[in-house]
Amino acid sequence: MKKNILVSVAWPYASGSRHLGHIGGAYLPADIFARYHRAIGNKVLMVSGSDAHGTPITVRADEENVAPIDIVNKYHNEFLSYWDKLDISWDNYTTTMTETHKEVVHDIFLNLYEKGLIYKKTTQQAYDPKENRFLPDRYVEGTCPKEDCKADGARGDQCDNCGSTLDPDELINPISKISGSPAEFRDTEHFFLKLSELEKNLLPWLENKKGWRPHVINWSKSFVTEGLIDRAITRDLEWGIDIPIDELGEGKKIYVWFEAVIGYLSASKEWAESNNQPDAWKDWWENKNAETYYFVGKDNIPFHAVIWPAILFGYSGLNLPTNVPANQYILIKGEKASASKGIGKSLNDYLEEWNPDALRYCLASVLPEHADTEFTEEDIERRNNEELVATWGNLVNRVFSLVISNFDVIPEMKNLTKNDKNLIDRSVQIFSEVGALIENVELKNGLQTSMRFVSSINVYLNENEPWILVKDDIERAGTVLSVALTAINTSATLLSPYMPKTSNDVLDCIPAKSYNPWSFNDIETGEKLKKLDPLFKKFD
Repeated sequence: MKKNILVSVAWPYASGSRHLGHIGGAYLPADIFARYHRAIGNKVLMVSGSDAHGTPITVRADEENVAPIDIVNKYHNEFLSYWDKLDISWDNYTTTMTETHKEVVHDIFLNLYEKGLIYKKTTQQAYDPKENRFLPDRYVEGTCPKEDCKADGARGDQCDNCGSTLDPDELINPISKISGSPAEFRDTEHFFLKLSELEKNLLPWLENKKGWRPHVINWSKSFVTEGLIDRAITRDLEWGIDIPIDELGEGKKIYVWFEAVIGYLSASKEWAESNNQPDAWKDWWENKNAETYYFVGKDNIPFHAVIWPAILFGYSGLNLPTNVPANQYILIKGEKASASKGIGKSLNDYLEEWNPDALRYCLASVLPEHADTEFTEEDIERRNNEELVATWGNLVNRVFSLVISNFDVIPEMKNLTKNDKNLIDRSVQIFSEVGALIENVELKNGLQTSMRFVSSINVYLNENEPWILVKDDIERAGTVLSVALTAINTSATLLSPYMPKTSNDVLDCIPAKSYNPWSFNDIETGEKLKKLDPLFKKFD
């Protein structure tokens, strides 16, 4: 039975260039997963967009002395170029600045407000006395209060070192990021989300989750069992979405942590509207048989596995996450990749040097699915040279060359040996094996399994030596090469979610009796094999 699969992907702040950690953390895994599900016939909706209202944007705007909208436009367009070059197959990639997003945020706000799950409270917020302004959470920095961390440079919303979600008043020795002055805390009135009330739904829901990554489920349960406290969902800001109720006065906006996660829903509704099917979003959000997956980095686990489900529980009637397959960090020399801190090259640097499919492959090979993964230039160049160029690319090149130079058409398979039949049988069976791994979001293992199959084709060729057979047994040589072509056709299909362009290039050159995007296809013997340029280049 075909399914509806919602693939929701973390919204990047439109405040700076992305690096490989971002791509490997969320965007590439989501695309691999979505491409596979489309291939098996499921109805996929993959959505995300640029987060236009986060405080990183106003921080960058202040640094460059421009308006926030200028920063958003600059980086949103840059992100669009990334997705195009990397073949990220969005159904809708948007921003949090659309009218649809604003309407959906207001709808959810008012729904929760009417249910008593949003209320007003006077609280204290960090204030810069030198600049005479309240400070958004990311404008406040200090020492992490967690006993097992105590890292400097923790922000008022989160500590990147330990991943803890924070409030500014929890920081030790908080200072203003704008002036460097010690932050003061002054009274201000805001709306709060009653997470303490919504908490009761979360633990039973989490307890029933099967197949979640251990670090995701354990972190989420721990977050809930520690006790959820009500959190302010508005801030003293000039840049953001207006509050739909005029009860707080001017200079206040809905805070980004509340409205950004709503973007998955608003992006789905926007997609439906743009396709002249205004109710089509319901196929993923109200259909109880639909499955919803949230691809994020591990620093976003609390927001997607706890807070967003809490909001959905409060709103009611919309599907909760099926899985939150959050990746851990890609490390460079032991530190988390960070464009802002200059740790690792920017994505632009890699896109200038690399074949996008080669970059996708090398990243997919080291996805930090269960633990932080060390990443080095030497390692990805080795993978490119040894696995793509020498193993996969060379296999395709030598089989194509032998067929084209020795046969007018793809030769018939005659008198199949046990060895021949075993490789063909494996070409049929492997789809279910790799498919199961991808469905369980074990994407790295799925790629490794596919590449082991590629290696088995090389073993088969070395055992049968068709380059020798063409001299004294042309019929047997033809059979061996056609069996190898059949297995190459399977390999290209298996690799297509990971490397879509080069895989399709291979498939387009091999005539086949049918085309099934995720199952075995018999090749068409007696037809010409098209020439194919080398798939990848070697790095010296």
